[in-house]
Amino acid sequence: MNEENKIRLIDFPKILDERGNLSVVQQFKEVPFEIKRAYWIYDVPGGGVRGGHAYKNLEEVIIALSGSYDVVLHDGKQEHRFHLNRSYYGLYVPKMVWRHIENFSTNSLALIIAGQLYDESEYIRDFDEFIKQKK
Repeated sequence: MNEENKIRLIDFPKILDERGNLSVVQQFKEVPFEIKRAYWIYDVPGGGVRGGHAYKNLEEVIIALSGSYDVVLHDGKQEHRFHLNRSYYGLYVPKMVWRHIENFSTNSLALIIAGQLYDESEYIRDFDEFIKQKK
């Protein structure tokens, strides 16, 4: 896996202004792929977990627009945990990485930017099957 396809935090530009700050994401610049879809997760009940799958070919960037949560990733060899709580950071998740999101704070808002349109056949929903496909 080359450096571009590794799990990593992306530091988005911050345009500071006394009226309020602004950050931006652009495809092939801050986001390392063509943006095809965006969705968001909110109103997760206390103790709730979202995700629990991997994608065969889809790449994502996960951003905590509001509040905080933990993104737990598994690359087939080891687990990686990221606490997202700033809207000017994004977590790049390459294809074939298992993920789930937990520990949502009250009123948290997770924005996910995806490189493909929704396709159920892209999902791997069984962790053991994911590990088999990683080998």
